[in-house]
Amino acid sequence: MRLLSLIVAVALPTWAQTTCPTRSSWPTDAWPVNLVDSTAKAAQVKTLEDYAFTLTGADAERLGLRTDALLIIKGGVIKYERYGRGYGPTNRHISWSVAKSITSGLVGAAVLHGALSIDDSICAYLPEYSGKVCDIKVKDPITFGTGLDWQEGYEHSSYQTSSVISMFFGVGHRDQLKHILTHRFYATPGTGWRYSTGDAELAATVAKRALEAKVGPNPFWTVLFDKIGMSNVIVEEDAKGAVLGGSHVFATARDFARFGYLFLNDGCWNGERLLPQGWVAQSTTVSALFKASAGSNVVTPAGYSWWLNQAVPEHGMPKPWPDVPGDAYTADGHWGQFIVVVPSEDVVIMRLGDDRNDAVDLNRLISYSLEVVR
Repeated sequence: MRLLSLIVAVALPTWAQTTCPTRSSWPTDAWPVNLVDSTAKAAQVKTLEDYAFTLTGADAERLGLRTDALLIIKGGVIKYERYGRGYGPTNRHISWSVAKSITSGLVGAAVLHGALSIDDSICAYLPEYSGKVCDIKVKDPITFGTGLDWQEGYEHSSYQTSSVISMFFGVGHRDQLKHILTHRFYATPGTGWRYSTGDAELAATVAKRALEAKVGPNPFWTVLFDKIGMSNVIVEEDAKGAVLGGSHVFATARDFARFGYLFLNDGCWNGERLLPQGWVAQSTTVSALFKASAGSNVVTPAGYSWWLNQAVPEHGMPKPWPDVPGDAYTADGHWGQFIVVVPSEDVVIMRLGDDRNDAVDLNRLISYSLEVVR
């Protein structure tokens, strides 16, 4: 028995929590608020707000950074909160690709409930499909490794060149799962890394199917959202029930921050484990697939659909945010949506925006935010 215990201990990631953290704050119903002293922190707040909230030109011109919400949570308490452009604490906001990180968490919840294994074929939950797509394992879409020849492109792309645009607004919009799974393969599943909204939507639909069979209707709320206070989140689906888990999750800034707080606490909430032991550690470790096959145009390394402030010597990649602690990781979305988790600082940063011609410098945003609450 002593030998078995040693083997188990060694097999666990060295930085994974083995028990749920104890907290004085579990904001299921409401976040505690104790804002930083605006006088004592005047210089730091000004630096942050001059960067994040100074519009370039008229708002209608959509220039520069256009912050809709910015929250900084330290120790489970909101220490800074500001909104812009008509938003407030009760307004839902589109997540765009922040949804991908949420989807990977929902897959983890399905694993915890015994609804699926990441080594299962997706066809175990999509019995209407057969053939080569059944070589795709559940793990593949949350690591962008399905091998499907997906072409990611947004508002400046055409129906003919963007798998995303054709899925949402073109030939694939009525049956998005079919649209995804009828793409040809450019690589054997599990051998090629390519960023894909289609992969995330596939993962979300598999998680929903598996959990429905285990816990019944509205499974995402049953196993996770309701438990952490994200009761008003909206997750869109297409006409056939495929979950738009790559982009179309809507929630308030405070609710998105709850999801970050779940990860900050190793997938636990108020003493209850909602994600498997070690899941957060695996999610925030650079995946073997990324190390083996990510393209040279990728500048931020990835785990289970989270983006990591870690160097990847295999690709000659330094830390993407050099002035930020190396344990920081983010969920990133188009037009400036971010959930940032910095475990060493006990901090979650939530930023929502509508940036069209400029990109947030995360090194600056995170650094300035940390200075406000240190």
